[in-house]
Amino acid sequence: QVQLVESGGDLVQPGGSLRLSCAASGFSFKFWTIRWYRQAPGKEREQVARISPNGIPEWYRDSVKGRFTISRDNAKSTASLQMNSLKTADTAMYYCAVYLSEEHFGPGTQVTVSL
Repeated sequence: QVQLVESGGDLVQPGGSLRLSCAASGFSFKFWTIRWYRQAPGKEREQVARISPNGIPEWYRDSVKGRFTISRDNAKSTASLQMNSLKTADTAMYYCAVYLSEEHFGPGTQVTVSL
């Protein structure tokens, strides 16, 4: 059974940093591309970043380029999203995901950027 569990979300001021983590189980993590998505209230879920099975960041959303860094540790079956210079527009629920016949998401972790 595929399981993804995100953590690390918090309330942070604009300009601050957070590091999100995703713990995976139930599949061979090292063989699969991992994605981070986010969904703000009233908006559709959008992809934020993607990393290849061997740890190469493949894609970032334009709005996060230069601020967010995706990474993974295949030995620990974890993925991370380092978020710097956070903006109020980054406020959202953040999800990690893996596509295995269908997209599997974790329950998400809330990131709130506010004064």
